[in-house]
Amino acid sequence: MQSPRYIINLAALRHNLELLRDLKQEASCHIVLALKGFALWKCFPLISEYLDGCCASGLWEAKLSHDKMGLHTLTYSPAYKDSELKDLLEISHHLDFNSPSQWLRYRETVTSHPRFQSGKLKCGIRINPEHSTGSTPIYDPCASGSRLGTTAEQLKHLDLNGITGFHFHTLCEQYTHDLASTLEAIDDKFGDYLRHPEITWLNMGGGHWITKPDYDRAHLIELIKATQQRYQLQEIWLEPGEAIAIHSGVLEANVVDIVHNAGHQIAILDVSATCHMPDVLEMPYRPDVFGPNGAPANTDGDHLYRLAGPSCLAGDVIGDYAFHAPLKVGDTLTFDDMAHYTMVKTTTFNGVPHPDIVLKHEDGTLETVRQFTYSDFRDRLS
Repeated sequence: MQSPRYIINLAALRHNLELLRDLKQEASCHIVLALKGFALWKCFPLISEYLDGCCASGLWEAKLSHDKMGLHTLTYSPAYKDSELKDLLEISHHLDFNSPSQWLRYRETVTSHPRFQSGKLKCGIRINPEHSTGSTPIYDPCASGSRLGTTAEQLKHLDLNGITGFHFHTLCEQYTHDLASTLEAIDDKFGDYLRHPEITWLNMGGGHWITKPDYDRAHLIELIKATQQRYQLQEIWLEPGEAIAIHSGVLEANVVDIVHNAGHQIAILDVSATCHMPDVLEMPYRPDVFGPNGAPANTDGDHLYRLAGPSCLAGDVIGDYAFHAPLKVGDTLTFDDMAHYTMVKTTTFNGVPHPDIVLKHEDGTLETVRQFTYSDFRDRLS
């Protein structure tokens, strides 16, 4: 087997997209792909059948949305540069500002642009409801001292002429009760602004686990409709990343060596936590793993191995997993749910080779759409 490789299952991706399409139809809302979570543009023809476009976190993602998806591009960045803004005004449909200072700096430039004056470009402000609901501090944009979003105190001193919508993004892998409490906090702090007749849209951001089997989609529909009615809004937007690609991809790896230290059996693989699945270290996150026979590994048992990467980082460890039989060099292991927040975050640290990127078509055939070579590593820094 050619290893390592990401394999994206297009049938599973379509299943997620069908759920999202049904929800947006029932809720009369718009849903776009968050490129920060999944940016494999070879899948864009399929995604564009169901969704309304992409949300971008800066110029390069906005260009990818414009060039390869060709639908709506919703752009937000914590700070824009002059050179970036010039290009973004040509390709964005929503341009959201993080702070009063950024909006004031660029307001005249934006509002005098022909696309703004024609209504093709709309501007918004990201708001910070200062209402934390998550459990992982690194993913909490509402933490004290956060750089993300404008607080109610900051907003009351801002001239909103030219602003037609608001944007919040406070969730990460969360369910509808967290969204419900966030919406109440937003009404308490920003309700008067949202009721202003010039405000016509609200972007509820991402972090909604919409396509998880136990997610209460009916409740989300209720929340969207209630919010739209409460503020008499024309449009509600959602921009999930994980919900689109969740459970649609795997990462296959081979065992390269097995070493022993202090009673541990350590299987060194040709994939790396730090290079290929960084959320394992950042979140931290423990992926499900399937052994050479396809059976799921357990947390403990007779054949317990510490799975580790080939980089020089001492902490390049994925975790301890027990298998049904002893591992041997050359065995293939499969890491589940490796489509989102993996390929978009990979690095060439240590010169560790990138996995191939493979599409599994709905008829079962495999297509390798990208193979990385030494020249990709060499040319990155020259």
